[in-house]
Amino acid sequence: MPELPEVETVRRGLIPSMQGHVIMRADVNRPDLRWPFPDNMAARLTGAKVTALRRRSKYVLADLDRGETLIIHLGMSGRMTVSGDPLGQFHHDHPAAAKHDHVVFHMANGARVTFNDARRFGAMDLTQTDTLDDHWLIKPIGPEPLGNTFDETYLIKALATRNTPIKTALLDQHVVAGLGNIYVCEVLFRARINPTRKAKDLSKKRVASLVPIIRDVLTEAIAAGGSSLKDYRQADGELGYFQKAFQAYDREGHICQTPECTGSIARIVQSGRSTFYCPTCQR
Repeated sequence: MPELPEVETVRRGLIPSMQGHVIMRADVNRPDLRWPFPDNMAARLTGAKVTALRRRSKYVLADLDRGETLIIHLGMSGRMTVSGDPLGQFHHDHPAAAKHDHVVFHMANGARVTFNDARRFGAMDLTQTDTLDDHWLIKPIGPEPLGNTFDETYLIKALATRNTPIKTALLDQHVVAGLGNIYVCEVLFRARINPTRKAKDLSKKRVASLVPIIRDVLTEAIAAGGSSLKDYRQADGELGYFQKAFQAYDREGHICQTPECTGSIARIVQSGRSTFYCPTCQR
């Protein structure tokens, strides 16, 4: 499932074709994805101008000039791709309609933005922009890891009483927004923290060390266009390449890259998800 870097990459890729432009027509080709689309979604989008494209955790947020915000979640296999961009940034003609093209935005500038989702775990909803923070999808989410409210003091307090493994705690969207399995594995590897350690048992110093590492890993991944595993693609259809920089994730059996470490990367399962780490140097 796309994590923060992948969603941020998609958001940035959509800006040239959508932000500041009018949705000339919206085609909604089925009644639902993960849950039903909002009432009259096509009509509410058609003719609206996208005033801003934002991101909150793993959601793309499209603010409209009608006072509503379109909330978009890519799910497990959702893609948003651009074709026919008049700015010439994507160099793709409009393709023929595909089986899983569930929502299509025909922009007045000539671009077409298509939401394709074979597994239908994605989602869209419309809500009033001024009450967006109270929406049931948005309200419970913790601070953005690249934002000012996510700092050492916050994380130390948030983890102080957590009786769960540190990996599980960092995956909790109530604690920090947007982190998923891939990047938590990479963060804990760089921090030399064993993913099975209880969060509350870590010293304040070790918890504090996670903050800059989280920011570094996410910033590097965004710069690389995210990690292309299975279904993820950027808005222009290209792959991200941060997976080439993985030091832990999906490297079971490989020699640990930590200098002077003689261990190798192991795989265990935590809460149904694969965890990759070095048992020798992650303590």
